[in-house]
Amino acid sequence: MKDYKRPNDKIHELIKREKLVSLKRGLYIWNSQILPEPFSVANVLYGPSYVSAESALAYHGLIPEQVFTIVSMTLKNSKNFNNPLGNFEYIKLQPPYYAFGIQQVELRENQFSLMATAEKAILDKIVTTSGTIFRSIEAASAFLLENMRMDEDLLKSLNTKEMASWISDAPKKESLKFVIKAIEEL
Repeated sequence: MKDYKRPNDKIHELIKREKLVSLKRGLYIWNSQILPEPFSVANVLYGPSYVSAESALAYHGLIPEQVFTIVSMTLKNSKNFNNPLGNFEYIKLQPPYYAFGIQQVELRENQFSLMATAEKAILDKIVTTSGTIFRSIEAASAFLLENMRMDEDLLKSLNTKEMASWISDAPKKESLKFVIKAIEEL
């Protein structure tokens, strides 16, 4: 019983011996051969949240770049975490826009994550990127194809009707309309 009188000392000892990994204050995982998927960790680290923007775009194969920070959307205040499993960025969105276009994906056996659909990840990227405002279809198209280097064939396969249904509740409505028109014109 004496081992449990000072649990924080035990936790710090296990971290020092590299038996535990600290994800944030009060949240730890066992350091084992099979660590949890970072996208699953992202959902638990700060919630409610779902993986989106560049992270979801890379997962869906829309952008060629490897992403080093896992970007998630949340209803809480924006926040960043850095831990041994990676860098995690959370960006605040307002309801009801936050709730659209979220799906559960199985990353590997018994490892799941809430993630934006490809459609929602594009809109989230635009909504949350400071200074990204489009005043023409050409500007939106240049952003998608040149700046973000998105796969044109995958863009053509997106459900623009569903994207359009979210705009009335979204920030940057006019910019998002240009993005949808740019995708439809591909």
